[in-house]
Amino acid sequence: MESPKNKAISILRNNRDLLYYNNFLLDTEANQFYQNLLADLNWQQYPIRMFGKTMLQPRLIAWHGDQGIQYTYSQTTLIAEGWDDNLKQIQKKLRQNFQLNFNSVLANLYRDGQDSMGWHSDNEKELGKQPIIASISLGVARTLQFRHKDNHKIKTSIVLEPGSLLLMQGNTQEDWQHQIAKTKKVTTPRINLTFRIIHP
Repeated sequence: MESPKNKAISILRNNRDLLYYNNFLLDTEANQFYQNLLADLNWQQYPIRMFGKTMLQPRLIAWHGDQGIQYTYSQTTLIAEGWDDNLKQIQKKLRQNFQLNFNSVLANLYRDGQDSMGWHSDNEKELGKQPIIASISLGVARTLQFRHKDNHKIKTSIVLEPGSLLLMQGNTQEDWQHQIAKTKKVTTPRINLTFRIIHP
């Protein structure tokens, strides 16, 4: 089978830090994973501190990985649940194709277009310098926007199709922020799986 690395689309001009593979999972695989994970994961809505106020995050999340792995972001500390069988299958596929041993995954459930994720970078200390994050999309397509930290007028975006993989690496988190904006056009759920390597 041809490696998806041979089918990469570079999102940033003259830069391979942000690579998109639109058919990492077959349609049947993507749909089955979507249905299973939607039903099986212990989806939770956690609080977030923003602008001096505490509110619920506008999406549901589930944190899975190797035993004892913790992840802290936005003043919330998550302790990983064990590997769900479906997540384990995708982890294995990533390892086979990219020789990357991801030890955790943050799953996000966007219930409809009113669920969102604000501008941010995944630069928490547990991820180390120049983290590699593999982001897999299931369910309805949503648009992921990027803007350069030093000049917010420099922007790009990509529609993340079901079964696709976005590989963020190099200086992506150091130089760029990303978001999923609210939209009235989307009325069905999307699951986003962000596989990560957490360092002790």
